[in-house]
Amino acid sequence: MTENKQELDLKDEIHNAERLIGKVMQIGVFLAAGVMLIGVLMFLVSGHSGYSGTYHPYQFQTILAGLAGLKPYAIIMTGLFLLILTPVLRVVVSIYAFYVARDRLYVWITTIVLIILLIAMVIGMYGI
Repeated sequence: MTENKQELDLKDEIHNAERLIGKVMQIGVFLAAGVMLIGVLMFLVSGHSGYSGTYHPYQFQTILAGLAGLKPYAIIMTGLFLLILTPVLRVVVSIYAFYVARDRLYVWITTIVLIILLIAMVIGMYGI
């Protein structure tokens, strides 16, 4: 009888983790879309990107500086960054879900996927 209760508790935990993964994806996509929409609206109202000529910041530090200055292009880029970050957060939550399910193999595989994603982000940011 206790084994059956443990099995039900495990199923509840897995279900809760799956719901959390879904919420992370929904919130991430809606937040990213909202931030990008604000940037696009600011661009349409002001008529400029906030930067002179054809300059467009791509480095994280310059995007943050532009975000602090409320530059439309920097706000759009922040939304894109949030959109890219959403699946990475999904991988983190998946690691938790596999841990709860006591599936060590998939915890390790998903952790390796997370490491690869983080390395790719660093390479993309710094051009290593």
